[in-house]
Amino acid sequence: MAKFITPGKLMIKDESSGLLSKPKKAALSGLIKNSKVDGKKVGLVPTGHKTLNDITNKNASVFVEASSRKRSAPKMKEVYVPPFKLARMMKEVQDKSSVEYQRLTWDALRKSINGLVNKVNTANIKNIIPELCSENLIRGRGLFCRSCMKSQMASPGFTDVFAALVAVVNTKFPEVGDLLLRRIVLQLERAYKRNDKPQLLAAVKFIAHLVNQQVTHEIVALELLTVLLEKPTDDSVEVVVGFVKESGSKLQDVSPRGLHGIFEQFRGIPHEGEIDKRVQFLIEGLFAIRKAHFQGYPAVRPELDLVEEQDQLTHEVSLDEEIDPETSLDVFKPDLNFLESERRYEELKKTIMGDESEDEDGSNAESDDDEEEAEPMEITDETETNLINLRRTIYLTIMSSVDFEEAGHKLLEIKLEPGQEMELCIMLLECCSQERTYLRYYGLLGQRFCMINKVYQENFDKCFVQQYSMIHRLETNKLRNVAKFFAHLLGTYALPWHVLSYIRLTEEDTTSSSRIFIKILFQELSEHLGIRLLNERLNDPTMQDSFESIFPRDNPKNTRFAIVKGLTFEMCIF
Repeated sequence: MAKFITPGKLMIKDESSGLLSKPKKAALSGLIKNSKVDGKKVGLVPTGHKTLNDITNKNASVFVEASSRKRSAPKMKEVYVPPFKLARMMKEVQDKSSVEYQRLTWDALRKSINGLVNKVNTANIKNIIPELCSENLIRGRGLFCRSCMKSQMASPGFTDVFAALVAVVNTKFPEVGDLLLRRIVLQLERAYKRNDKPQLLAAVKFIAHLVNQQVTHEIVALELLTVLLEKPTDDSVEVVVGFVKESGSKLQDVSPRGLHGIFEQFRGIPHEGEIDKRVQFLIEGLFAIRKAHFQGYPAVRPELDLVEEQDQLTHEVSLDEEIDPETSLDVFKPDLNFLESERRYEELKKTIMGDESEDEDGSNAESDDDEEEAEPMEITDETETNLINLRRTIYLTIMSSVDFEEAGHKLLEIKLEPGQEMELCIMLLECCSQERTYLRYYGLLGQRFCMINKVYQENFDKCFVQQYSMIHRLETNKLRNVAKFFAHLLGTYALPWHVLSYIRLTEEDTTSSSRIFIKILFQELSEHLGIRLLNERLNDPTMQDSFESIFPRDNPKNTRFAIVKGLTFEMCIF
């Protein structure tokens, strides 16, 4: 590839007098003197008229030729045919294998592919893909590649959408992905040699997103980056920075050593002092993005992650080899086996999309019967209105009751569907955490429900796990209320003590919030049960499996960290 060069001044050369410039006065006066004979000007004027006539005649012939080309040009252009007229023309053709019919189907295929590619976006890509696969992409693979490249060049901001579309098509038609990659690489080489920066940026961005979608192998990306940084200039470095921003997250996962080598090349460029300050700032910003693990520059957006990793087919093209763009696929060519090719593609389309298409006539004839036999439509409420109303009812009942017995009686009268018992437990815990100080009212209410039905006991068990996993998000007051609530359930044996097995009391596995939670929990248990009963409970041989994680003995460091004065005498001996 050629190095980026700065365009020089354009010099215009005349056919008769060399480079255009003003003649010197001496030469001009000499010419006038030599042209005077016997007091008459016989040299300059006739010569000027002859030259003027020659130029005029030459220009006239050029204008005649240009005007004739303009008159004949519209004959070579394609005439727009409305879709309904094109469909009518296709129906009028009797011989479906004739060249005329093949040309009409080719025009319809080209317009359909262009229309689908031009209107694809993040919201409708899942609807566009089935429509695109219904077209003959084997016959129109050249049209599809050309349409994708033109649309991407016109709208570089939608490059990731076009790459996602190509990734899905590539799983079904690998030859389409291979052809597109070869054409993009060829376009990149041409733009590089011509110093066409906008086209080069578009091609580089397309390749980056194809690498992210695993349509293109990462070797192509690393080879491209190496070539651009071989002789760094302001433009080439700017192109590489844009490429690494787009595909750096993916390269970090699949080829960390290769990306590290690229950044090592970046590290030495500012020290050479041959690039602009603006480009040096771009390099510094790229290092900051890498330090943040490319946060804000995801390889593939979640809504465009449409292909499983094991289903994707990856292509590889070297920048040094000769590339055949197969431009003949972009123009119409008659096919001797046209009907056979169309039939085979229809069979392939059925295997890809499933035979879901039915005759329109049959569906219209049976539509009345289907409407009569149709079952009532089930409407599912996705707004969770019923769930919100249930939570409101539980909250008002808890807050308006005088004591826990009245609250328990009213809550049991609420008709709960199977699985909604968890909502009652969550609301009870939320109401408890919102109080300024802990109220024993909530603990007694939770104890009553655990004693009535084992389902509530299991749900409070799940609530304990959820609250402990998110304990760092709670404020100190909420944390204290939650700890005292569960301490009451444990102290009254309403909640089984095996829930303590979810706690692992080590320096690495705990945070300041979780340590405060454990401290308040055991303080409340010691006040409720007393030190003696609490010690007996913790030393119960049948419960040692549940206390193994909260009082670890696997490592002296963890054992020393978990020692609690008055409760872990055996651990001190250990």
